[in-house]
Amino acid sequence: MFGNFVIGTSVLAPTGMLHELSTGLGVSIRQASLLVTFGAVVMCLGSPLLSWSTSRWDRRVLLVGSLALIAVAQAAAALSTSFAGQLGWRLAMLVAAAPFTPQAASVAGLLVPGERRPSAIAYVFLGWSLAAAFGMPLVATVASHVGWQWAYAGISGLAALAGVLLAWRLPAGLKTAPVQLSSWVELAQNPLVVLLLALTMLLTSGQFLIFTFIGPLLVRLAHATPNSVSLVFALTGLAGFVGNVIATRIVRGVGTYRTEQLSIAALALGAALFALSSGYLGWMVFGISVWGLGFASTNSMQQARLVGAAPLLAGAAVSLNTSALYIGQALGSALGGALFERGRDALMGYGALAFILAGTLVLALTRPKEEPLALAQGA
Repeated sequence: MFGNFVIGTSVLAPTGMLHELSTGLGVSIRQASLLVTFGAVVMCLGSPLLSWSTSRWDRRVLLVGSLALIAVAQAAAALSTSFAGQLGWRLAMLVAAAPFTPQAASVAGLLVPGERRPSAIAYVFLGWSLAAAFGMPLVATVASHVGWQWAYAGISGLAALAGVLLAWRLPAGLKTAPVQLSSWVELAQNPLVVLLLALTMLLTSGQFLIFTFIGPLLVRLAHATPNSVSLVFALTGLAGFVGNVIATRIVRGVGTYRTEQLSIAALALGAALFALSSGYLGWMVFGISVWGLGFASTNSMQQARLVGAAPLLAGAAVSLNTSALYIGQALGSALGGALFERGRDALMGYGALAFILAGTLVLALTRPKEEPLALAQGA
């Protein structure tokens, strides 16, 4: 979970300091947002490829090595003063980060009995919720007060600490089933897996259409101050953390499908409130907070449902979900950047809502005929 916190903070960091990066590197907001867009493309391609090429590695070696490389790349980014340098080190960092999240989920499945698997996976993904709740506000605060370089340096230190702790506590010799090229074909022939991946892409596209530009949007539309933006990141992340905790509590009782229904409902309601309240800071923040309740829990439920849909290919399925997630990030941030640059701010909330509503239609297609307690518990 702590490793995922570092990964989440590393991936989301440019979003928390987009304005500071734009000013410090002498580029536009849209160009600075390419750190998110291009990074998402690298993560999209890197997750399945690295999951395949490292599938026979000891999981401890893979996870600890990933964090060590992230520590080096973030330290180098702190010393780079050009946009080209920032982009290069970010892409290198994301190559190292790409296998961590899916393999962390598969390792969680190895460490607990089958009936506890959904809760364990959701718990591991609390790290991403904590990254949004505490990592991003901290990044935004540090960047606005002492500089973005110190934010990168702090993440580098956290990555080194997480690597040391995992090397100490994670058992040696943990291995998952090797990923064969035939695994991708088998997953592509599984209709439920394909629909779940499409759902991930749609939901993420809608969220990152707004999320990438939350700071600049609040400043432009509602004249928010840097401290207000940091507070918004904190509220959003806290809501995501609370939503994920609620999901881990109710999933064993109502099942993954119904839990995900509730999470996506929160996303849609929050996006609608944000779109309708454009220019009114209090209502925009309220909408973002409601949306935050589903921000992390939808991802957790997606991971759990994919593991249940293809239990023998869990690592490969989760890595494909990570790819779908980053396709959504790239698509959403690119579309959001185009709208932001053209001054179409009011359309961004409605665009996000359209993606999320399309996701609800796909969700309905994944409805199980029945979800007995054993399935809901991940057995």
